[in-house]
Amino acid sequence: MTETETRARAALEVDRWRERLIALSRSLHAEPETAFAEHASAEKLAVLLESAGFAVERGICELPTAFSATYGSGDLTIGVCAEYDALPEIGHACGHNIIAAAGAGAAIALATAAEEHGFQVKLLGTPAEESGGGKALMLERGAFDDVTVAMMVHPAPSADIADSAWSSQANTRFEVTFHGKASHAAAAPAHGVNAADAAVLAQVAVGLLRQQISDGFRIAGFVTEGGQRTNIIPERAILEYEVRTPTAEEGAILRERVLNCFRGAALATGTTMEVRPSSPDYADLRHDAWLMDAYRRNITETGRTPIVIPPSVKPLASTDMGNVTHALPAIHPSVGARGAHAMPHTREFAAETNTPAADDAVIDAAKALAWTGIDLAREPAQRAAYLGKQAERHRLRTRDGLEDRAHVVPDDLV
Repeated sequence: MTETETRARAALEVDRWRERLIALSRSLHAEPETAFAEHASAEKLAVLLESAGFAVERGICELPTAFSATYGSGDLTIGVCAEYDALPEIGHACGHNIIAAAGAGAAIALATAAEEHGFQVKLLGTPAEESGGGKALMLERGAFDDVTVAMMVHPAPSADIADSAWSSQANTRFEVTFHGKASHAAAAPAHGVNAADAAVLAQVAVGLLRQQISDGFRIAGFVTEGGQRTNIIPERAILEYEVRTPTAEEGAILRERVLNCFRGAALATGTTMEVRPSSPDYADLRHDAWLMDAYRRNITETGRTPIVIPPSVKPLASTDMGNVTHALPAIHPSVGARGAHAMPHTREFAAETNTPAADDAVIDAAKALAWTGIDLAREPAQRAAYLGKQAERHRLRTRDGLEDRAHVVPDDLV
């Protein structure tokens, strides 16, 4: 079969599944589920892929809402990542319903070429991108070990982005708990050690620190616990914080400066403090140039025109797909919901991910991702280069003793 015929067959398959893919996107949007609780969402996607002939394994990597769906066989494995977690209170305000449906469409379309070109399609259902780092956990636990390349697409307001230089921020999240001593706030305040005071001091110190950090660096946080009653000196205060920087290396340095603000607050108030990660660290995106160039050509073929991002514009969002791009060739382009104007993570954008324009984004992105995988499968030199990289990853894992992984999942992640 010629290249033109193979691509046409894949596009026709997406069109054949169009109504079911859109129904999936709409159903996910109507029933949003947050990190590690996406039981119905993961099942909807898994059932759809089973109906397309994929072999589905649920609850992989000791994560109940993670799964894999595979079709075909061969030395090359084309991975497609599907996210489906929503945000608390505001639902699918980041459009993960579009991501999941487009990923499913791409995988189903790729399956039409799998036998002819000798490759396996592997869709990975990846929970908890917004909080919890599902891909980071799955990467550590071996879900990507047999994946040669990985792809996914993320919705954006109006614009299509297919620029390999465009990245994301590294993100490190942590929880700080101050421990003090309770006492009666009126009768015996001198006998108490006020943990809430430590929280206030820490936030003031972080606020002052913001003047001394580089442009584009971000520090955000809030108090989750700061006392129970006005007549009790708070014995415990808990804060959730995150630090975002262009690279993980810069993030580690800034995180230490932020923690020094907390340490100083503990010293000043006589409290003690403990720190624990609240999520795996997210690395910055490092797109594979060949795959992104192919995707850009293919999304253009659907009638879209990707925008050019000026070097002066710095990314401010973060994703655990960054971790995947550090481990293997991968891409994370953006597809526009045409006519959308709201910023992600708002109620307004949540509404814009459930429109005819959002449906079109699902279909166009599914075709572009599928065509990109087919381009790779049909290009012998590039295919061999990526298989060589995969073999080297396997060699390094074997050398470092990572082939047999044993993991315990924290209670708050299941």
